[in-house]
Amino acid sequence: MKFSLQRKTSLAGLLMRWAVLALGVTLATKLVDGIRCDDAATLVTVVLLLSLFNAVLRPLLLLFTLPFILLTMGLGVLVINAWLFLWVGKLVNGFHVDGFWPALWGALIVSITNLVLSGLLRGSGPRGPRRPPPAPPPGARGPGGDVIDI
Repeated sequence: MKFSLQRKTSLAGLLMRWAVLALGVTLATKLVDGIRCDDAATLVTVVLLLSLFNAVLRPLLLLFTLPFILLTMGLGVLVINAWLFLWVGKLVNGFHVDGFWPALWGALIVSITNLVLSGLLRGSGPRGPRRPPPAPPPGARGPGGDVIDI
């Protein structure tokens, strides 16, 4: 029973991440000249493809471009995100990204949307009281025990 509950929770989390990504892409199409999405079916395709790229390609690109990322103090990650955004624009019919600069602005909008909404959604969950760590058994070594470590 616990497995199915955990599975539903992970499925709900995945759907929530896709919804946040879809909102970010939609905002990018509304705010950036040079990014257009023809219809909702195309948006779903874009979200699924961006999710796949973020799960598979992005970690590999981050690993191989780590010196560049360090040299640019993290701004290289935005370039990688823009490149993935531009690539999705080339692969998906009905999703148009007119060049690198619109892709960069679109990736920035998607990243900010993801950061803000993920923080809000994560912070709104129920939180229980924090429990103190369990006390060690009598005679145990360490804090509260008989032995003092120097």
